[in-house]
Amino acid sequence: MSKITPFLWFDDNLDEAIKFYSSVFKNHRLLYEVQYGDAGPGPKGTIMTATFELEGQKFMALNGGPMFKFTEAISMFITCDKQEEIDYYWERLSEGGQKSQCGWLKDKFGLSWQVVPYNLGELLAGTDRQKANKVMQAMLKMSKLDMSALEEAGK
Repeated sequence: MSKITPFLWFDDNLDEAIKFYSSVFKNHRLLYEVQYGDAGPGPKGTIMTATFELEGQKFMALNGGPMFKFTEAISMFITCDKQEEIDYYWERLSEGGQKSQCGWLKDKFGLSWQVVPYNLGELLAGTDRQKANKVMQAMLKMSKLDMSALEEAGK
């Protein structure tokens, strides 16, 4: 078990978010949820917090209301083995959200995600700086990342 678990604050739509993420990620499970009681501050019987897993990563979440919003300063990083996997997560997670540059997107809840090929770090950190710079230049022109184009740029 990991000592560190991301804690996500949702604007009264945590139940919808859990259903959405469970439809996107094949390996998912709801570990537990806690409902608001008589003391509030949310309506009694509505979900207050939940703990769930996506692809083995545990998350805790709060139905906290509109006070705090997600920003791009924190994002979820998905490492993909194949272009088909990049395509799948890119399209599914951006439904109702916003596509950005260099593999970044925001889902319909405003949470930022990076959908990247498994070897991106290796391509960008290679000892041949000229090749690494070509990979960076290619990536900067992309919205959804193209694994074969990045690998070709690194040759």
